Amino acid sequence: MFTSFHEPATEGLRLLYSYDGYKWTDLNHTFLKPEVGNQKVMRDPSIVKGPDGVFHLVWTSSWKGDKGFGYTSSKDLINWSEQKFVDVMGHEPSAVNVWAPELFYDDEGKQFIIIWASTIPHRFSKGEEDEDNNHRMYYTITRDFKTFTPGRLFLDPGFSVIDAVIVKRNTKDYALVLKDNTRPNRNIKVAFGSTPLGPFQGVSEPFTGNFTEGPSLAKLSKEYLIFYDSYKDKKYGVMRTTDFKSFADVSDQTSIPQDHKHGTVFKTTLKVLKRLKKEVKGKVQSEANKLK
Repeated sequence: MFTSFHEPATEGLRLLYSYDGYKWTDLNHTFLKPEVGNQKVMRDPSIVKGPDGVFHLVWTSSWKGDKGFGYTSSKDLINWSEQKFVDVMGHEPSAVNVWAPELFYDDEGKQFIIIWASTIPHRFSKGEEDEDNNHRMYYTITRDFKTFTPGRLFLDPGFSVIDAVIVKRNTKDYALVLKDNTRPNRNIKVAFGSTPLGPFQGVSEPFTGNFTEGPSLAKLSKEYLIFYDSYKDKKYGVMRTTDFKSFADVSDQTSIPQDHKHGTVFKTTLKVLKRLKKEVKGKVQSEANKLK
């Protein structure tokens, strides 16, 4: 499954599905309308399945002005708990935003780590960036999604960084796929660490062209597919790698529905997918009956 949203991000959560990770189909339905945050949008939806089988969802709830993100959970991706706004940067009065929260389940620490990008003007060297667009990555930890640690600095690579994803490759072997958001770069790189909280070092050269963002990963056997939004070209690109050092462009072997935007890839069962399809079919039939 691949979480998704369409601009202008007011409709809510969409889902794609694939049986092989290469060919994707949109369920053509919005499963959850955003209700929290200043702008009440749902951008960058990220889902992870906990060890108890519960799906946890976080998302960007406003372009600017929010000091937190949206959260809800579900056992079937259809029925969702009451949405809540999680304030993680309220202790930083000048924080401009909270962008693209990304969930990661730390199976060794038995905890959930959520990372996101925020700008705090005049806090870091800005290079060519405007002060209100000079991002660094922050994190919070939770075990129950009721209490969260205060937002702390997760990554300062010396440049503006957004859209980061933690990948566990093995014990004490983690990769961090990230967007270098500086001008003129705006491309995707990778760094490495021995824990899910880093420190992440050895930031690579970019493995995508410029004007790319929103990386998402799918692990298929021994290889990884890295999906990313090539937003200037208005299409999705896909890179394949086994070691995060060499990358092969397999964009022409994949199909991703038009208008799909920044989400997270996760696995579920055929039973869950069948229920989702049944739910969509039922909604479509209900709407058709109303028009008769």
